[in-house]
Amino acid sequence: MASPSPCSPVRILVVDDEPQICDLLYAILTRHGYACRSCGSVEAACALLGTEPFDLVITDYQLPGRSGLDLLAVARAKYPDIAFLMATGADNARTAVDALHAGALDYLVKPLRPAHVLRAVEAALTSKAAHAEQQRQQREAERAHRELERMLALRTQELGGALERARGYTAETLQFIAATLDARAQEVAGHSMRVCRYTLELAHHLGYSSAALARIECGAQLHDIGKLGIPDAILNKPGTLTPEETAIMRGHVKIGGELVSRVPSLRPAMEVIVAHHESYDGAGYPHGLAGDAIPMDARVFAVADTLDAMTSNRPYRRAQSWEAAAAEITRLSGRQFDPRAVQAFLAVPLERWRALQQG
Repeated sequence: MASPSPCSPVRILVVDDEPQICDLLYAILTRHGYACRSCGSVEAACALLGTEPFDLVITDYQLPGRSGLDLLAVARAKYPDIAFLMATGADNARTAVDALHAGALDYLVKPLRPAHVLRAVEAALTSKAAHAEQQRQQREAERAHRELERMLALRTQELGGALERARGYTAETLQFIAATLDARAQEVAGHSMRVCRYTLELAHHLGYSSAALARIECGAQLHDIGKLGIPDAILNKPGTLTPEETAIMRGHVKIGGELVSRVPSLRPAMEVIVAHHESYDGAGYPHGLAGDAIPMDARVFAVADTLDAMTSNRPYRRAQSWEAAAAEITRLSGRQFDPRAVQAFLAVPLERWRALQQG
């Protein structure tokens, strides 16, 4: 039977109007290292609880004047961290149910047996400790979530202000932002510029006008600008993201849309920024759009983005062959990708894609 640490003994309050029961429990508990106090009424127990710290209360069900359930209700309202055990003189199922519903962790049936008492005490203290740890973790998670929200708001505000002051953009500005995004997200060097070249090639084969080409180029270079608002610990986590972290990561499309919406000259990029993770079959995010409901710029970019992802070396795998990339993109036509964008991709010789990869 595990005993409490002698440096910090667990404090137990025994409440029973029978002195012999108090003496028995005192002997059992102190023999195993617990610090024990006793009293005989609800009023006396409330007075002790108000002046001394206790980890556990063992109270009789039948007390003079007010019952153990009354004590349980009053004490738990004021001291929710204290664990309770209820003792009763009769093996009464109704009494046990009432005690458990009121918040007792277990009940003891008189005559009390030392082994049963110690097992119940240990189980109650273990349950109390587990509950306290769960509450600590929840408080820590809530604190971390508040800190993430604060940091995201700050980064979004700072970048938004910088873009507003720019009042426009140049090709050099976009290239600088793209390189910054690649570096912060630990992307393979040149990812944003390569995917931009691939996107322009596909758009050209799809008959984009000069103005439309300029629009989709801007979107391709800024497609992940919202990742500037994602914490580094999540953005560059080496392992699998938790569901909570995944939700935060997916929020980069919303952050990106909010950022460029503040700069009129960059607003045309929003179609790619906000919708480049949508899937042609509706299985993507953030809105689950499908088919033609997804902006055409985003559908074109999605093919280019996958092409670069598959044909570039990554820390966790080597680049796949161009033939393998072509086969995978073809396989996902009509599912992840717009068939028109896939056809445009297949119309371009692989040698051309290789040349575009080099710049």
